[in-house]
Amino acid sequence: MMTSQAERTYKITAQDKDTFNRDGYWISPKLLDDDQIERLRLAHERVWAGDYDGDGLPMNHYRANSNPDSLRKLDNGWWINDEIRKTVTDPLIGEFTADLLETDEIRLWHDQVIYKPGVGDKETQSGNVGWHQDYGYWQCSNNPNMVTVWIALQDTDLTNGGMMTILGSHKWGLIPDSNTFFDPNMEELRNKYAAGREWVEEPCILKAGQASFHHALTFHGSGANKTNEPRMSVVAHLMPGGTSYRAGVQRHDNSRLLGPRPYHGQAFANEYFPVLFKR
Repeated sequence: MMTSQAERTYKITAQDKDTFNRDGYWISPKLLDDDQIERLRLAHERVWAGDYDGDGLPMNHYRANSNPDSLRKLDNGWWINDEIRKTVTDPLIGEFTADLLETDEIRLWHDQVIYKPGVGDKETQSGNVGWHQDYGYWQCSNNPNMVTVWIALQDTDLTNGGMMTILGSHKWGLIPDSNTFFDPNMEELRNKYAAGREWVEEPCILKAGQASFHHALTFHGSGANKTNEPRMSVVAHLMPGGTSYRAGVQRHDNSRLLGPRPYHGQAFANEYFPVLFKR
């Protein structure tokens, strides 16, 4: 089904804000039409094959793992693919994020292109994404009120390794050592993070073209893709305007994009962090 004009002109409601503030995430209407979804699936093929638009280079080249069941992830695909660039800089997702965060400007922090192979009935943890907080990786930013927009390129549920969130976990603040995306032992991580907390898992069930908007402090993770088809997504990590560099806390490649000598308080506000939306 194509995206209707009504969906493209959707406005965030008070109920949407209440849901986001209560649960730590909100699921959008369908944002991409079927043609755009297909173009993004083709963009996946090109990215993994090293077929880039323009003369730029990605932040990190994809290198095939010897394990075919491993998750594929590439950062800043917008540098090297025009279709990904169009998607992750879409003013509409910027407007939605600005309204959810109640701020006036939204910039791109970075994007991710993520491909989870289908493993069928094989017993493996290779495709797992460990329970983590995105801000656990982004502590060089002075603002934890950032949002991840996870866009599904096929119908997605737990069968094909869809994301699960922990309801209300964004209210816990930053939990030490929560940068555990690549730890596949979800049970061990659950025991670690759930101790003394109310741990309520909720699946993010999305139709192709819908997106989950989750707060950077919301715990989330995903299990194996138990189908025979890959699970593909494009992800935009977004920040409020005015977000700046916090020195001496944690290394992140984005700090290098501020120049050879980033300084404390320097705004992430150059061409590497484009504006999606500004009132």
